[in-house]
Amino acid sequence: MSIADFHTHSTRSDGRLSPAALVDLAAARGVRTLAVTDHDTLDGLAEATEAAARHPGMRLVPGVELSCDVPGTEVHMLGLCIDPHDAPLRAELERFRRGRVERAERMVAALAALDAPIEWARVQAIAGEASVGRPHIAQALLERGHVQTFNEAFDRFLARNGPAYVEREKLVPRDAIAMIRAAGGVAVFAHPTFTTGYPEVAVELAAYGLFGIEVYYRAYPPEVVEELRTLADRLGLVASGGSDFHGIARDDEREPGAIPLPDAQAEALLAAARAAGCAVPEPAAAR
Repeated sequence: MSIADFHTHSTRSDGRLSPAALVDLAAARGVRTLAVTDHDTLDGLAEATEAAARHPGMRLVPGVELSCDVPGTEVHMLGLCIDPHDAPLRAELERFRRGRVERAERMVAALAALDAPIEWARVQAIAGEASVGRPHIAQALLERGHVQTFNEAFDRFLARNGPAYVEREKLVPRDAIAMIRAAGGVAVFAHPTFTTGYPEVAVELAAYGLFGIEVYYRAYPPEVVEELRTLADRLGLVASGGSDFHGIARDDEREPGAIPLPDAQAEALLAAARAAGCAVPEPAAAR
């Protein structure tokens, strides 16, 4: 259990808890530094920040998660300590959001052709205010009985190269890192083992200005943590950690703070972010 978690999601993207409920859960679990990193949106940060202010000693780190393409695989990039009011970043994220809707509509059409029809209206209802994505489609498939588990929806239909998968608008890592840095933040390579050839990819990202690597992720075994820690040290990158909490019933789900991120390393990350020029938020004051 860690006092910090730099990777979580709310209902403003594909999580199941509202930003305030996410913060309250994290606080109840002893998390004192929480990054809310919804996909392609900053819309939950105001609510999350307001909720964090109700928990003395809690620090809310503004964040975002961007999906990037590299040949043959993809990279997920976390932006931490970004300015949530940055107009250029907000404009780009709104463009991505519109692209997500078009992509989801095409996936629903593909599922109908695969004899696994779901209603677009139901997908929209599941997403609510969130930026619609594959988890919302997976939930609709589960409700209709086309799959027995959430993971099966991805394994059979929605995973990259799956029969209903639709490519999203391309964003390359170099541009994602530049966007994050221009918004006053630092870029972290999320769950690197999900990326094919991640050691070589990390070398390339470091040359573009990458700040850190998510070394402590969910239940990474000690040997993977050590491998990633060695990679981060070799490239001069900061080790980060996150649960990638969504609140979804799946085998690998972890609650906020349920990661092996050492408390000292969490403090080192914040210190390094300050040294990089980030406006690291202060903890909420006692009332």
